Amino acid sequence: METKNIYITDRDMKRLREMIKAAREFKKEEEKYLKELETELNKGQIVKSQDIPPDVITMNSEVHLRDLNTQEEIVYRLVFPDRADASQGLVSILAPIGTALLGYGVGDIIEWKVPAGVAKLKVETIIYQPEANGKDLS
Repeated sequence: METKNIYITDRDMKRLREMIKAAREFKKEEEKYLKELETELNKGQIVKSQDIPPDVITMNSEVHLRDLNTQEEIVYRLVFPDRADASQGLVSILAPIGTALLGYGVGDIIEWKVPAGVAKLKVETIIYQPEANGKDLS
């Protein structure tokens, strides 16, 4: 699996770093997921919220994905853990797929290890991105 440059808004970076710090104090059982997210954040190129390209996945973005192993089409919204609800397609940034999505863009193929091997998702479209819609979700 190759390493790709990912883009993260300055606002998302700040909020995610704060979330990690708070979670470390109160939710020790999430340490593995916090470390994985931290690794991704450390790889990210920080971009001002108003300068993020509209085809990049940011927090609260809704994305249309294709599973390249099964050809299944999926729609997810990337959210903070307190809003996660898998039945509604709301995926936590701390879930492996959530961490994998952040900062990738249309046309990118996201790969990550799962128990059955390697999952591969292609970002087909960004249905909604707060920054592209002039939203500042704080």
